[in-house]
Amino acid sequence: MAGGAAAVYSSVMEKPRVPGSPRRQAAIVLVGSIAITLAMFLIPSPEHTWWLLAPFRWLHIYVHEFGHGIAALVVGGQFDRFEMYTYSGLAHTRGTGGAFSQAFVSAGGLCGPAVVGGAFLAAGRRPGLARLALAAFGGFMALSLLLWTRTPFGWGFGAAVAALSLLVALRASPAHAQIVLVFLGVQLALSVYTGGGYLFVDQVQIQNGYSGASDTQQMASALGGTYWFWGILCAAFSALVLLAGVWGYLKPARAPRSARLVAAA
Repeated sequence: MAGGAAAVYSSVMEKPRVPGSPRRQAAIVLVGSIAITLAMFLIPSPEHTWWLLAPFRWLHIYVHEFGHGIAALVVGGQFDRFEMYTYSGLAHTRGTGGAFSQAFVSAGGLCGPAVVGGAFLAAGRRPGLARLALAAFGGFMALSLLLWTRTPFGWGFGAAVAALSLLVALRASPAHAQIVLVFLGVQLALSVYTGGGYLFVDQVQIQNGYSGASDTQQMASALGGTYWFWGILCAAFSALVLLAGVWGYLKPARAPRSARLVAAA
């Protein structure tokens, strides 16, 4: 009986290793995406590669500002509108209450891209789940155009990302959807470190003429400390989220419950 159970367990657990399997391809994309992202931002002449970097920078701006907006809703405030420009963005929120709530809203933008990126990496573990994640992201982008986006550039970019996300989710194969999601997850997770040192400035200026305290300076004003202290904390938190997302993506898959029951027998 034990020998038969072992044979059944072996037949259940052993799977052929296909060199071009979606799992292996996505793992290659994970490593390749990190290398490509770092290489793009280390190119000595960025004026010649702006067209390559711009879409990822715009995606970071979009998710960053919506991080502020969603955080405001979480603490009971209001998210009035979102303005997006070619090099900056602004989320208009109000009614966020006390010092902690204000700091939470500021941190929501700084850490939002890393949180979404980590979630994308974790969802990219399974091709079917990757398609669902892309569909949900595309649907949210489309909804955001109706509810909050108020600039032509924001509408154009948001509509393009929503359409492409939904197209990949609905028309591409699960393996291709997995690769796209992992690539986007890496871009967002690393964007906090490739954003030109935004974490460590105390003043910002937006293209619509607004100028004022940076997110980290607002956190310092609300909770104490310095802007660079909160910048370090946000950078560390983003790193932990990135590592958690990578671990969730690469951790070994558990054996099916049926296989574990057979093994126990």
